[in-house]
Amino acid sequence: MSNHSPAIGRNLLYLVVAGAAWGTAGAAASLLFLASDLGPLALSFWRCAGGLAVLLAVLAVRRPQDRSRGRDRAGRPSAGSLIGTGLLFTLFQSAYFGAVRETGLAVGTVVTLGAGPVLIALGARTWMGERLGRGGAAAVGGALAGLAVLVLGSGGGEVRPLGVALALLSAAGYAAMTLRARWLGQRGIGGDPLVTTAWSVAVGTVCLLPLAALEGLLPHTGEPARVVWLLVYVATVPTALAYALYFTGAAAVRAATVSVIMLIEPVSAAVIAVLVLGERLTGAVVLGTVLLLTAVGALIAAEARRPAGGPVVRPARPVQSAAR
Repeated sequence: MSNHSPAIGRNLLYLVVAGAAWGTAGAAASLLFLASDLGPLALSFWRCAGGLAVLLAVLAVRRPQDRSRGRDRAGRPSAGSLIGTGLLFTLFQSAYFGAVRETGLAVGTVVTLGAGPVLIALGARTWMGERLGRGGAAAVGGALAGLAVLVLGSGGGEVRPLGVALALLSAAGYAAMTLRARWLGQRGIGGDPLVTTAWSVAVGTVCLLPLAALEGLLPHTGEPARVVWLLVYVATVPTALAYALYFTGAAAVRAATVSVIMLIEPVSAAVIAVLVLGERLTGAVVLGTVLLLTAVGALIAAEARRPAGGPVVRPARPVQSAAR
């Protein structure tokens, strides 16, 4: 009998799809900025508000047996716990956009996404006893090298201290959100991923509303149908769907592995930029993509071979692996 749970492979797939979906948000945002005068904070607000509307609709029509199955698979977190996750989500998103504004997209992306796996690996080692090992550490290093080549090689950026500080703050929020999801999942109190995602975007909606109002909440455009369609897409695919998959996978997969898999996001964004937005395919894009995907593939293979279960925190729950 195999020691490996098929749920591990399913949760790894969820994370891959979530990372790829996140990568499409940048292209959609670029098209929105071209078609309207919508700013980044207003876009973030509409992303959260629209995602919340989609998630509430899904939760409302979900069958009773699906709701009870979600409650059975994981305990219900408290309202305070859900709000905490939502605040970390909002910090991660807002600080990242601030970093991009202060120091540019390339530097902001590299610092945020590059620092995230390092902080997560250290946190997982310190608080959850999760060790990557030499092979895992090499894969993380390869992924970070690929990220740097992919993003910085595609276009330079000016390093500004305030922007770097905001990017590190964003990385800390992302790391804390990922570690929190894993910690709750280990204890069987991660809750329903759809509910967790709904709370997260609800907190984001409330926090971003005053900032978005100052920036300009309603877009002015000569292409209203296109703007509405893009806003619906951003709210549905890289927000409602992607974050529900992310919270599902992050509760079951080692935290450092999660952070590296999610580096698929800039790969997805680069592919879309070349194929859809007509940007030039450079050697840096190809090399960075190969390095990143090789590292991600190595970690996915290692995670799939890992015995199901991992650290057992609540042995009273019979025969349930960490990857549910």
